[in-house]
Amino acid sequence: MSDSAISTPKLPVSHLANAGKASVFARIALIMIALLVIYASWYPLSGWRDNGMGPWAYLSDAMPRYWTWFDLIVNILGYIPLGALSVLALYPFLKGVKAILLTTCAGIALAMLMEAGQTYLPTRVPSNLDLLTNTLGVFLGSLCGEFLRTQLLEQSRLRSIRQAWFSDQASSGLIVISLWPLAQIYPQGYLFGHGQVLPIISGWLSSAVGTPIELSQLFWNEYSVTVEQYLMAEVIITACCMTGAVLTLLSQVRTTAPKYVLAIGLILTAIFVKAMANAILFTPVNALSWLTPSAAGGLLIGAIMLSGLSMAPPIAQRRVAILAILISLCVVNLAPANPYFQSTLQDWAQGRFLNFNGAAQFLSLIWPGLAIWFLSHKIHQTN
Repeated sequence: MSDSAISTPKLPVSHLANAGKASVFARIALIMIALLVIYASWYPLSGWRDNGMGPWAYLSDAMPRYWTWFDLIVNILGYIPLGALSVLALYPFLKGVKAILLTTCAGIALAMLMEAGQTYLPTRVPSNLDLLTNTLGVFLGSLCGEFLRTQLLEQSRLRSIRQAWFSDQASSGLIVISLWPLAQIYPQGYLFGHGQVLPIISGWLSSAVGTPIELSQLFWNEYSVTVEQYLMAEVIITACCMTGAVLTLLSQVRTTAPKYVLAIGLILTAIFVKAMANAILFTPVNALSWLTPSAAGGLLIGAIMLSGLSMAPPIAQRRVAILAILISLCVVNLAPANPYFQSTLQDWAQGRFLNFNGAAQFLSLIWPGLAIWFLSHKIHQTN
């Protein structure tokens, strides 16, 4: 079946039928945003110590003398999605002023807890100014959520298109898919190399025993690493992760959906985000530094695999997607460190992007696990 031009889909339900229904998408997205805020606020989650100060001492401190507009804006923007999604997640049980008040109070409590935790982190400084800007962000977000509630939940064209194009089980799956392009923001040694937890575990062990430990090297001690092995590792990682991500999307679409347009759009979005992130975090010259010959080969092999698997039934697509993601996980954690990437990192100054980089790393680490969780969930047993 070939995809026709994107036109207005034949909607299975009317807009009015959507009114009064809770949004599973908003609630799952709220959980993800809350986890991102927690991880970003306490990033890099290491070096915890007691400096003799109470966790709430910052509340009575004088306002910081030194601050930048960049920090203020980031602190506000970081909590706006949390406030908006909270209001949408409370619907239809609470709406209007009640939803805004509850959302704002919950946001303030979370922000206070995040600042209190920073008291015990050597790289973070709790600030009452940060608390105020976070509070402003969650309040503005709650207003946005209330303003958009009718358009998004009660008279939502997006809901109708979602029902026409995607399966009934796709609410959580669409969030998983939407996070894949965002996971490209954090710099990785290999294109689409998500879930690289072994270096983090190695760092924790090294700090605990006081001796450098590199777990991946235990595998390579008996072998000499060649250039061909670097190239092959990146081909496998790129092809398998891309295949797993796109199949996760395709396993959720209905036959009436423009699946090829959606698949190509997903890949192009991920590549665009990767290029923009490289240009911002490093230099514009490095925007396409990730597009190595082996990465290009992985993209080509992944496209060939997907051209055939796109016609497979959803259950087969889910199983292949799980296998592809697992292979990518194994290779990215066992592959030797990319020396070219290590030299590129010398130009990366995290500085004021610390919160942003923490959230980006969190997405990159958890995305494979989220995808496997969704693909293997029992909601698919009826398919």
